[in-house]
Amino acid sequence: MSDWIDIAALDDVPQRGARLVKTVHGCVAVFRTGADEVYALDNACPHKNGPLAEGIVHGSSVTCPLHNWVISLETGLVQGADEGRVNTYPARVENGRISLDAAFLRGRAVA
Repeated sequence: MSDWIDIAALDDVPQRGARLVKTVHGCVAVFRTGADEVYALDNACPHKNGPLAEGIVHGSSVTCPLHNWVISLETGLVQGADEGRVNTYPARVENGRISLDAAFLRGRAVA
């Protein structure tokens, strides 16, 4: 059974944009695509820890603002690289509100 944390209204995250959300389990970058799909990832690029919430969202990917690494919002994998991954977390939208799965957040390694 999942325990969902309500974090924001869908409209609080701009289309093709992101917001850094602080939860009791740490900070998570929440992304919204142009098609209103919502994804949650760690905020640090695996290359040089670039702040992904400040990146450019295109399709279902985000480009790191520091060195242009492209990361899949769906899988967290770095595109075009043999290695590199960002942790992803289940997110959902219900009644115009974004929620994150608390069980996954509790299990993350907090730096």
